[in-house]
Amino acid sequence: MNKPKLILIDLDGTLVDSVPDLAFSLNQMMEQLGRPTYNESHVRNWVGNGVEKLVKRALTDDLDAEPGSEDFDHGYPLFMDSYEKHNGERSTLYPGIREGIDQLKAEGYTLGCVTNKAAQFTIPLLKALASMMISALSSAVTPCRRKNPTPCRCSMPPTNSTPPRKSR
Repeated sequence: MNKPKLILIDLDGTLVDSVPDLAFSLNQMMEQLGRPTYNESHVRNWVGNGVEKLVKRALTDDLDAEPGSEDFDHGYPLFMDSYEKHNGERSTLYPGIREGIDQLKAEGYTLGCVTNKAAQFTIPLLKALASMMISALSSAVTPCRRKNPTPCRCSMPPTNSTPPRKSR
């Protein structure tokens, strides 16, 4: 079996539990808006569809409802400001991740992180937890998001890797 030249790993929910930081920043937003806050387990049920959707869910306490545009336009910048300031303070690596990353690096694998998280949050989060990746690419800077190979392909040139070819 050929050894891969590059291993790309997702960030949130794979390497890192970032819900504690998200919940903290959502609750700061809610407090500034004079609204009730949420416990972390409640917020955990809302993550996975981006921060805009997360803020909408907090403002409505509903998975699919849309808040009024005035509420969102006021709340979203409050959340983003708090998250930028507190990103990485409460997030943690999942158990065994650090050891796994160290082992892969020791075995000579080139590692990278591809994520839907905005670049302004990705790099600081990785630095706060450990400089364990040699590269990180936020798919927010590519024209394609989920379930599209473009972000993975964009991460290959800096590492001189190419996608695997299908054997015929």
